[in-house]
Amino acid sequence: MSRLSPAVRKALLTLHLVTSLGWLGADLVLLTLGVAGLRGADPAVVYPTAGLVVTYLFAPLSVVVWLVGVASSLLTPWGLLRWRWVLVKFVLTTVLLGLVLLLLTPRIRQLGELGAAASTHYRVDLVVAPAISSTLLLVATVLSTYKPWGRLRPATPARRRPVAVAPRS
Repeated sequence: MSRLSPAVRKALLTLHLVTSLGWLGADLVLLTLGVAGLRGADPAVVYPTAGLVVTYLFAPLSVVVWLVGVASSLLTPWGLLRWRWVLVKFVLTTVLLGLVLLLLTPRIRQLGELGAAASTHYRVDLVVAPAISSTLLLVATVLSTYKPWGRLRPATPARRRPVAVAPRS
């Protein structure tokens, strides 16, 4: 583990917070577009917009959040495998990243291309997926705030140096 100066550590934390909030914000934008589409907003506007948001904001932010989170865990005293809450956040974010890149992004891009011709199933996907992912991102935020469950492994005490014993006279 590398020791970072307090300024660098704060900059890394700030980057993690900003990108994470951006990811959550983009997720809420997708959810809003999905609800608007189901409530009768112009599908020729709503779904192509969702395709742009997922391509240029949502997917890239999810990758950056994951990378910055891993860097933060490896370069700070929290570590990746020291605390249960960090490990749970890592697994949660990794699963979300996989779903975003492999399922949601291609699906929403396709929805954007279909526009008004999109089936109800596609339209509902733009509500359900962001609702689930927003909830999971909020869970990750709660984990970061409350830091529950303690350590994965007990802390190992620092090695004790042998004490020099003065020779007896």
